[in-house]
Amino acid sequence: RIELAVNEVLKLMPENPMAALAEALQRVSINSSSEDSKPQAPQVDVAALEAEIKSQGDKIRSMKDAVKANPSAFAKEEIDAEVAKLKELKGKMPANSSDKEKGDKKEKGKKEKDDKASKHLIPVEPVMGTRDFYPEDMRARNWLFGHFKEVARRFAFQEYDAPVLEHEELYKRKAGEEITQQMYNFVDKSGYAVTLRPEMTPTLARMILGRTTESGETKMILPVKWFSLPQCWRFETTQRGRKREHYQWNMDIVGVKSITAEVELLAAITTFFTRVGITAKDVGIKVNSRKVMASILKSQGISDQQFAPVCVVVDKLDKIGPEEVTKELVQLGVSEKTAGTIIKTMSARSVEELSTIAEGADQEGLEELKELFAQAEAYGYGDFMQFDASVVRGLAYYTGIVFECFDRSGELRAICGGGRYDRLLSLYGSKQEVPCVGFGFGDCVIMELLQMKKLLPDFPQLTDFVVAPFSKDMLPNALKVAAKLREAGATVDMQVELKKKVGQTFDYANRVGAQYVALVAPDEWNKNMVRVKDLRMEDKDANQKDIPLDKLHEWRTIFGST
Repeated sequence: RIELAVNEVLKLMPENPMAALAEALQRVSINSSSEDSKPQAPQVDVAALEAEIKSQGDKIRSMKDAVKANPSAFAKEEIDAEVAKLKELKGKMPANSSDKEKGDKKEKGKKEKDDKASKHLIPVEPVMGTRDFYPEDMRARNWLFGHFKEVARRFAFQEYDAPVLEHEELYKRKAGEEITQQMYNFVDKSGYAVTLRPEMTPTLARMILGRTTESGETKMILPVKWFSLPQCWRFETTQRGRKREHYQWNMDIVGVKSITAEVELLAAITTFFTRVGITAKDVGIKVNSRKVMASILKSQGISDQQFAPVCVVVDKLDKIGPEEVTKELVQLGVSEKTAGTIIKTMSARSVEELSTIAEGADQEGLEELKELFAQAEAYGYGDFMQFDASVVRGLAYYTGIVFECFDRSGELRAICGGGRYDRLLSLYGSKQEVPCVGFGFGDCVIMELLQMKKLLPDFPQLTDFVVAPFSKDMLPNALKVAAKLREAGATVDMQVELKKKVGQTFDYANRVGAQYVALVAPDEWNKNMVRVKDLRMEDKDANQKDIPLDKLHEWRTIFGST
């Protein structure tokens, strides 16, 4: 009864769950006085609800029109979410409403049609917020991951990986972080509390601790420079550039106290941007210091216990605005006056300005910021960088320099972010404080940006050879040819289904992106030869050659390929 009452009330008060629960309990108390009593349907302003339904419908139509003009304007998940809202609104219509009846009939007809069309079939769409990667999608993903890996290799980082299933306790930090509410967590059949990893940094910390002595000394050569490309899972609202699963390029340096580690990681990020054609006119990197912010907040009376939750709230400044941030800070016990001072401090747009307006700022932290910008200029990526006191990052374990990359057009959410987290290993039991710094760079937003900037290349299906037997009798010989070509380093599509006409073979080869067709026919085979045709060569006199079997490994030289 309580569950039914809560669900009913939440339809009317989605923003106030505590009030909804109180109202639901009151309803249950009233309705439980008699076993035969039924919950009273809430009064609905039909006219207002009809207007809301019309407005929501117009919104969905405009989103779909925008997608027709620009496919990247809205993600499918965004439109699906708005459609779900529309269905919820229609569900609130009283049963005697003509619109409700029409909607029910339409929905029933659609269901019957869908049931008829998909009888005995499984759902073909992936779970909400997740993605299928068809071969053409995998080619794009491999291209992106290839750039990630090549940049990490050039910076002498070593790749690592870990299970996607992690201990839940790794992520339960007491800082009011949203991430703890977004985990795909459960108790397994052995009784262990586990979760699909929402991020990789705690896993890295666990692995480093696994190679640390009881006295706190690491068994590895310092600094540790590792990178990974894990799949991460968070149950959150899906929208453009945000899924419930995503891949994340992580680079971390362990064992370096100075800000040269941050400088190196920022160089890796900007190197990647340069490789894929993104410039400082397209993106920027906002930089701040949690150390400086901690000293300023402490001077404003913010306790050590309040600091991490306050940072989580302040990190929302660009998303929800100063008024909402003030409300949330007051809920944490911060006075309105102090909240106003904090927000004013966060408006500083240079280290020098922050030094002037902020009382109690940590001088060492300010010097680190100045040195970071100076080294970025020396490295050659200073034009990407800008100071922004409002950037504090939402995770509680950051202790020093923090940074966040953004799209200068303002259309997309954060592209990547990171910072220094010197105390994370101590939280997990390390007897010594281990300096660490790293970043996470998701695959969703960067792909949106590359599409928006028209920087993604084409990813056609390509193969070197289609090997085609002339007849069933020639199939064993064709298999030998395919094996020889593969030994020579060629990609070979063995035509396993015989074609009736040679033209069909050429048509198939064109469709799979093959450059050559090796025809294994009796006349040539009796001479220990294979006829090879170059489908991309326009010179009709030179695009077809009979190659000796013992020379097949030289096919590139014979056709002048590189």
